[in-house]
Amino acid sequence: MIKNYIEDANFEDTGFSYTLSLISGKHKMVILYCLMEYETVRFNELKRYLKTTSDKTLSTNLKELEKDHLIERKEYPQIPPKVEYSLSDRGRSLMAVLDQLCVWGEQNKC
Repeated sequence: MIKNYIEDANFEDTGFSYTLSLISGKHKMVILYCLMEYETVRFNELKRYLKTTSDKTLSTNLKELEKDHLIERKEYPQIPPKVEYSLSDRGRSLMAVLDQLCVWGEQNKC
């Protein structure tokens, strides 16, 4: 029975694959974790948190997370520009999954 399921299953059609497509990459989960911890964060704060990430890489990741409705971007009309990022409701719903990854890591790190 399981063998038949595996033969018929297409990995790309699974919920697991979809979730990975949203959070894959070196920095997306770290960005989400940072927003979970600090709630509302500005670009430069994220950059300091991630340390070695370039502006372009961080900006690309933020745009992708926003496009996937996991984070919200709030821009203030002022000079110099002020932009804040926070988790969307959809992003907050993903935090239970990331939290379990943290729990597993704490229990299994060597």
